[in-house]
Amino acid sequence: MTTILSFVVVIGILILVHELGHFVVARWMGVGVERFSIGFGPVLLRWRGKETEYCLSAVPMGGYVKMMGEESPLEGGGTATVDPAKSFSLKPLAARFLIVFAGPGMNFVLAAAIFAVVFMIVGRPVLPSTLGRIKADGPAAQAGLRTGDRVTAVDGVPVTNWEDLLGAIQASGGETRQIAFSRDGREQRVALTPARTKARDVFGDEREVWDIGAGPFAPARIGEILPGYPAAKVGLRGGDVVVAVDGNAVLSWDELAETIHKRAGKPMELTIERAGRSLTVSVVPQGFKERGPSGQEIDIGRIGIGPAAVSYLRSNPIQAVWYGVARTWDITVLTARGLWKLVTRQLPASTIGGPIQIAVVAGEQAKQGLMSLAFFTAVISVNLGLLNLLPVPILDGGHLFFFVIEGILGRPLSLRKREVAQQVGLFLLLLLMVFAVYNDLTRIDFLRFFK
Repeated sequence: MTTILSFVVVIGILILVHELGHFVVARWMGVGVERFSIGFGPVLLRWRGKETEYCLSAVPMGGYVKMMGEESPLEGGGTATVDPAKSFSLKPLAARFLIVFAGPGMNFVLAAAIFAVVFMIVGRPVLPSTLGRIKADGPAAQAGLRTGDRVTAVDGVPVTNWEDLLGAIQASGGETRQIAFSRDGREQRVALTPARTKARDVFGDEREVWDIGAGPFAPARIGEILPGYPAAKVGLRGGDVVVAVDGNAVLSWDELAETIHKRAGKPMELTIERAGRSLTVSVVPQGFKERGPSGQEIDIGRIGIGPAAVSYLRSNPIQAVWYGVARTWDITVLTARGLWKLVTRQLPASTIGGPIQIAVVAGEQAKQGLMSLAFFTAVISVNLGLLNLLPVPILDGGHLFFFVIEGILGRPLSLRKREVAQQVGLFLLLLLMVFAVYNDLTRIDFLRFFK
């Protein structure tokens, strides 16, 4: 039930905001709106305003805004009874372009607004600027830095968390920086020269970064214990801190997760701290199939634990808006790259997900809390906005593409050509939807959808 409710809430919000974008800008441009509908199919609720009929329909997989005079009477596609002043097709090209663009545009605005509100009220998750694992012969080790040192400034600019430290290092361009740090209560300074290295992004692509040869120190404190998984069976509890695996020190949650992922089906000994006592438990990670960065299927181990809440840094309203816009841009670029990799077959088509996958993930995020669900909604909003801008007939991007052609030719394409293009676009869209649902059913335990 949580899954279904979460799906309806997320999709409902996204559709409402998208269609409101079209509706508000259409009214602003003086275009009459005959119907504003959330959903398709049989109408569940309807009420009529002064000019517009508002509907809530049974199938919550989209919506539409029916504007007056969407097809020009001169082409035989409209009706002469429409007030020319309120006719969409008789408005200037720029006005029509803006009305159509407003739908996906509002999805990007919604994402930025969600991020900004979360960053302002809850804050951004941050890690302390304390050094964890020090890579032998890396820049940090060569500068004399040690595990447990807390970086307080880079070139005199205060550093309060790991994000600040990484930002300062990446901006260095490889130049030597003066690092101020605290060790045993004493402030010290060293010169550190970052090293150029390779890192992989979420798609597995390599990129150059500047590295100090150290990771963050963040105790691997357990928060959530999932029932039925190995961790619950061996008696691990929320609040336990994993300090070592097979006798090797663990300095961060990422280190712990990486180790567990590599040990599917293989026993491992965890040394934990609980209420001031040290305990050792043996656990065997359960194997799961997942898709790697490039879409290949890989085996990973899980024991059914989640991290305890990290620290959150609240932003003032101006900072929150800035961070919200920046996060939305980052996700937009990432989504666009993913689409391009699908088109160029760098990612397999099996990675395409549909409504069932969205529903299952929405349910999982809802169980983790309102903030997780809000972040998921923002990410899906960006995806919806970008997909709608693709130049595919029947989508907003297809209409925008027709407008571009109209601007180049000085006249619109014929009504017949647009109708044929939209029929082809509808067929391709339905084909993609069927394929996505097929992927969902082969990838996801369908029964989870109804829990």
